[in-house]
Order: sequence, then C-alpha cells, then structure tokens
Amino acid sequence: MNNASLQRRREAASPRGVGVMCSFYADRASNAELWDVEGRRYIDFAAGIAVLNTGHRHPKVTAAIAAQLERFTHTAYQVVPYASYVSLAERINAATPGTHAKKTAFFTTGAEAVENAIKIARAHTGRPGVIAFGGAFHGRTLLTLALTGKVAPYKTGFGPFPGDVYHLPFPNALHGITPEHALEALQQLFKVDIEPGRVAAIIVEPVQGEGGFNPLPPLFFQALRTVCDQHGIVLIADEVQTGFARTGRLFACEHFDALPDLITFAKSLAGGMPLSGVCGRAEIMDAPGPGGLGGTYAGNPLAVAAAHAVLDVIAEERLTERSQVLGERLKARLEGLHAQVPQIAEVRGLGGMVAVEFRNAEGQPDAAFTQAVLARALQRGLLLLSCGTHGNVIRFLFPLTIGDAVFDEALDILQAALLAQPDTAGTNATQPATESAPPTADLRTSIKLGMRKHFDNIGKSLARLERNP
Repeated sequence: MNNASLQRRREAASPRGVGVMCSFYADRASNAELWDVEGRRYIDFAAGIAVLNTGHRHPKVTAAIAAQLERFTHTAYQVVPYASYVSLAERINAATPGTHAKKTAFFTTGAEAVENAIKIARAHTGRPGVIAFGGAFHGRTLLTLALTGKVAPYKTGFGPFPGDVYHLPFPNALHGITPEHALEALQQLFKVDIEPGRVAAIIVEPVQGEGGFNPLPPLFFQALRTVCDQHGIVLIADEVQTGFARTGRLFACEHFDALPDLITFAKSLAGGMPLSGVCGRAEIMDAPGPGGLGGTYAGNPLAVAAAHAVLDVIAEERLTERSQVLGERLKARLEGLHAQVPQIAEVRGLGGMVAVEFRNAEGQPDAAFTQAVLARALQRGLLLLSCGTHGNVIRFLFPLTIGDAVFDEALDILQAALLAQPDTAGTNATQPATESAPPTADLRTSIKLGMRKHFDNIGKSLARLERNP
C-alpha cells in the first residue's frame, strides 16, 4: 500500500466535493507528529483543523476511551442517560465565563452546536432573525451555511438558504473596517432590513477562524452586548475553533469584559472524538421543550470520556499558559522575518491562535505566495493550513502539548519556506519592499493609534446608547 495507489482509490470511491488537501495518507500519529503509509514524518501544525489542542493520542485521552469501551459504547442519552454526561455538563457550566446559572447540552459536530444555539435563541425570543458577520464560518449545513460569510467553496451551488439571516462587516484594521464602521452597519441594518424586535440572535466568533484568525476587538464585543441588552437579543459566541486553551484562555470570550448568553464549542473538546455542545444562561437553555434538543449520537459516552480527560490535561499541563508561550515564540519569529519577507502584511492572534497575512507589492492579497509557502513547508515536512476570504493567510494550529524541540524544528522549516526562492509562477518572494509594499512597523504603529481613536469613539457610542435606549 502506498500513497499513489490510495490516491487513485480515493478518487474512484469518494466524490470530488469532499476536498482533500494532502496527497499522502496517515498511518500513525503521536502528539504533534504523524507518519504516512510510506513512513515519511510530518510535524502537524493543522491538528485536524484545531481539534488536537492536546495532541494526537494523548495517553490520558486514549486511556479514558479504552476504559469507557469496557463499560458501554452507546445508549442514546435521551433514552438511557449516564452520569459522565451529567458531570461533564457540570464541568462546562463551571468553566465557562460568568457566575450566573448555566446549563449545557451536548451534540456531535460544530455545525450541530451552532444550529441548536439558533434554535434555542429562537425558542427563547420567539423571533426569527439572526445576524452574523462577513468572513465567518459556522458550518456546512444549510442554516450554518447561511450564517457563514464566505461563498466559495462552501456556499457555491447549494442555495437557496434559510431566510432571515443577515451579515455585518467584521472589524479588521488591516482591511480598513473599524469597529465604528461595523456598529454603523448594524444600525443601518436595523433601519433598512430588519427591526431589532425581530432579531433572535447575533452570533460572532471571538477570533474568526476560516475568515483569517481575526481577533474581535474587545470594545466591539462590549458594544454588541449593549445592543443585545437593549433589544432583548441573544448574543452567541461561537467558540468551536477558539475553545479549550487555544487563545491562552480556556474560552476566547474570557478576553472580553462582557459575557455572551450562549457559547458553542466542539473541535478540541474531546481530543479527536466527535463531541460538541452549547452552554448558556439557564433560562435561555430551557426555552425549547422536551424533545426539542438532542440527537442519536449526541453526547456519545466514548467522546464524553475523552472530554473529561481533555479538561484534566488542560489543567494539569497548564495548556492555557503553554498556549501563550508558544504563540509569543511564533509571533516573534514571524515578526523578525518581516524585513526579509516583505509579503508579510500582519502577524496577529491571541495566545496560540496565530496567523500571518500576506500581500504583494501592490498591497493586494497574495494567495499565490501563500500557497507557495504552504507547498514548500509541506515538502520539508511541516503541515500548515491557509484561511482568509482571499486565501492569503496561514493559520497555525499546533498541538499545545508539542515539545520544544519539535516546535523549534517546525519554526525553522517555516522560516526556510518563507525565505526560499519562489518556485510558483506569480509569487512575489523576491520583490523588494517599496512604498506600496505591505505595512511596515511604523505603519502598523499608526494603525494601532488609529484603532485607539476608534475605540474612544465606540466608548462614546456606548454612552449614547445607554442614554437613548
């Protein structure tokens, strides 16, 4: 068995709509490393798209799954419940931000968690409308595709989508979208598309995932909280990709002073097992009637056992602190390369949720350079993922349990891939920096100063909102 033969079999057996990035096939994996069927080793900075914050096959996770296998594998929680589901819900209720009464329901995928959060918000408010953001990714079901703010490849050819879903621009200083602009767009939306009394929920990622690892400005989240409080709208934080220590906190919304009403989570919750959930204010979570929530595999006992072990590992190995340390090391390496790699427009992120965005000499998104870097890194044995509306961002999703030696090896590979001579037509790896090149350190400082001004304006807007609800 080799990669080429498996590739031919895959193409014959699976539809092309299931896009597959790599042409090699996994054989085994451990922590931050995996080996293909031909024995080649890779350092995994994709982690199954943010699923493996605790690494491949963490011993405590695999032991928990093995122990549960000896007891039972499935009952359907809605038919015969089990204690581990209840205790995991209690742990999530205690771990999420806020001291208010909370309840948690478990599902299987991130899209299911988001769908159910919208159901819960609609049941609680009796309203249909939902507001999301451009660049957002919330899933691949029809409702979550409607919420998703990126057409290709996710939405192309799959419409029509459910109605009463609206999008706002996501604040992004590099792209010229200030928090004040986004708030103005929200007020305009209320004037021309849907009155606030028909809006059930606003859903937002604390750090956009597929959209480019764009952190949400904390004062903008506070502004959303104020608007939601004024109009009785449920505020949902989609933490499917950000949760479980990725940003240096157990949940990314801990970086904000305001609290969401509901939090969706999945991915790294169960160390590779399929498990997701919604946690929120008890009175909101209780809005759907009995039978309104659930699923045949929702809260599967094997996945629940894994999740208990994941929470233990995060606490025992202090992975929130580890995330901060690794993220700072990665950002320092990337920032240090800016003079040699003028395509670097911005290095950003919270904790270990780091990204680098590339632009060409004309200041335009440079997807070609991005793909060339990904290819050169993969050729050297480092697995990376791209993201962003224009495909010009590399995101880093290394396991937080990665050893220092392997992490340093990966950074060296990344540096070599960034500095290598271009091997793809259309890249700009050798073009010198010019006045129209991506932002310099001085320009980034100017952007930060500008952002402070806009944050001041948001504070004034919040004060006006409080005076004139």
